Amino acid sequence: MNVPRRARCILTKRRHILHFHTSPAWWATRKVLQQFKLADIGEGITECEVIKWNVSTRTTVGMFDPLCEVQSDKASVEITSPYEGTLKEILVQEGQVAKVGEGLCIIEVDEEASDPSDVLTSESPDASPTTGAHTLQEERIAPENQPGVSQPQIASEKRSAARRSHPLDPNNLLSSESAVSGSGTVTSVMSEAKDVLALPAVRNFARKCGVDIALLSPGSGKNGRVEREDIERHLASRKSVGEQPPRATTSLPAEEDVVVELGRTRYGMWKAMEKARTFISLSNVVIHPMHRVHRVWKSLILGDYSTSLDLTSLHEILPILNANIPHPYLSPRESSAVPPVSPSSFFPTLRAPTPPTSGTYPKLTYLPFLLKTLSKAMYSWPLFRSSITPESVSSGSRPTLTVRPHSDISIALSTPTGLYTPTIRAVDTHSVYSLASALKHLAYLGRQVPSALTPAELPRRGGTLTVSNIGAVGAGESAMPVLVPGGGIGIVALGRARWVWDVDRGDGKGERRLKLGISWSADHRVVEGAELAAFVETWRGYVEQPERMIAEGV
Repeated sequence: MNVPRRARCILTKRRHILHFHTSPAWWATRKVLQQFKLADIGEGITECEVIKWNVSTRTTVGMFDPLCEVQSDKASVEITSPYEGTLKEILVQEGQVAKVGEGLCIIEVDEEASDPSDVLTSESPDASPTTGAHTLQEERIAPENQPGVSQPQIASEKRSAARRSHPLDPNNLLSSESAVSGSGTVTSVMSEAKDVLALPAVRNFARKCGVDIALLSPGSGKNGRVEREDIERHLASRKSVGEQPPRATTSLPAEEDVVVELGRTRYGMWKAMEKARTFISLSNVVIHPMHRVHRVWKSLILGDYSTSLDLTSLHEILPILNANIPHPYLSPRESSAVPPVSPSSFFPTLRAPTPPTSGTYPKLTYLPFLLKTLSKAMYSWPLFRSSITPESVSSGSRPTLTVRPHSDISIALSTPTGLYTPTIRAVDTHSVYSLASALKHLAYLGRQVPSALTPAELPRRGGTLTVSNIGAVGAGESAMPVLVPGGGIGIVALGRARWVWDVDRGDGKGERRLKLGISWSADHRVVEGAELAAFVETWRGYVEQPERMIAEGV
C-alpha cells in the first residue's frame, strides 16, 4: 500500500500521551466563610467600641491569636480568634461600636472546623478540586466507603476534626452554662451572676473552678470587683473544711431593677387599649358629659375588681401584738415603765433604729398588717412590683416594664394643703411595728401647714401600687379609684371594716365575721383581669391566715 510520505512520518513519530490524575473528593479540604460574633463579655455590657485591630485582611490567624481590642464603659478587653484560618473581611472598623451578637469579622476556615449556623457561603475556586471531571458539586465519598482505609485511621481523623471551642465563642454553650469540676464531671453553675462586677477572665476562671461568683460579691477589688485572688481564697477555704462544691439552688431575686419588654400578647393588649383611649378622647369628649366620658374611659383602660377580706383572725391576734409593742415604738406615756431586771446588764442588746417622736404610737391598727401582707403578695407577683418605663413610651418603641427588687407602696394621704401620695419603700423588708411607725410619721408630716413632706417621702419614682384608706374618714365600703398616669399600675381603696353575719360559715348556721371591702383598679394595658383577680386572692391568703407569716419569718 502506498502511503504518502507525510502521513508515514506522522504515524511512525513517537507520541506523547497525557494522563489526567484524579483524587477522591474526600481528600480535599473545602473552605467556608465563618462569621465571628461579639460574645457577651459579662457585667451587663451590651456594646463595645473597637479600639484597635491587631491583624489585617488576608492575614492568617491561629486559634487564640489576638484579633482586636474593644473598650466598654467598664473595661478594655482583648478579643482572640476562636478559629484557625484567614481573615477575609473586617465588619466593624476601628472607632465604630459593635453590639453583642453582631459580627466582628469574617474568617475563612476549614469546613470541618466551622459551625453551620454561622457559615456565610462556600468559598473559593482556588480551594476546590477542579481537576478532570471532578468538580465541587460532586457528591463527596464517605471515608468509611473507601477501600484500603482502616477504621482506626478514620476514628483518629474524626477526633482531630473535633476542635475545642474558644471560651468567648458565642456558640460555645458549655462554657456559659456549665463548668467542669476537678473530677471531670460537668456541674451546673448556680446563677448567672450578671450583676456582679468582675472581669471576663475572672468569670471564666470561676466557671472552670465551679464557683458561683455571686457568692463572692463584693470582692476585694476596686468598687467591690471580684478578683482572681478572691476565687482562689474561696477554693482554699472550701478545701480546708472539706466542703463539697455547691449544688444548683434557687436563685434569689436580683437586687437591682430589671427591664422587661412586653411580650407579643401583652403588647397587643397595650396597643388595643391605647387605640380605644384615643378613640374615646377624640369622639366622646364633645358629645357626652364629662362623667359619661370618665366611665367609658375607665371601663376601657382600667380593670376593676371588688371583693371583701375577712379580718376576723387578724382581729383575734391584735391584742397580743399590742401588748408586745417594742419599747422604741411606744409613746412616751406608754413606755415609762422600767423593767425590774435589765436585759442589758451583761451586754447591750441589739435594738432597732429609734423612730422619731412623731412615729410612736400606743396601739396597732389594721393598716400596717394590710400593707405587710400586700407586700408579701407583691413579692410573689413580680408584675405588681413593676412600673411602666417612661423612656420606652416616649421613644415610640415597644413599651417595657421595670421590675423592682422590693415592694414600693404609695399611701394616699389627705392633708390640710391637699392630697399627697408619699411612698414607703421596700415594704417587704419592714416589720409590722416599723410600718405602723412610718404611717404615723407620714400622717404627722402631712398635717403640718405648710406640708412638711419632703422629696424623701415623695420620691420622683413613686410606688408601683397605691393604697387609699377611705374607710378611715367615712362609712363607705367600696369605691371606684382612678389610676392616673405615672401612678404605678394599680390602686386599691380600703373601705370600713364591719361585723357581718356570714351564712357560708358554721355548717350552714352562719358566723359573725369582720369583713373589709376592697376595690381595685389596674392599668389594663399591662395587667389582665385574671391576673388582678389571682393577685388579690394571693393577698387574701395572707390576710385571712396571718399565721403564715410566722413560718416565713414575717
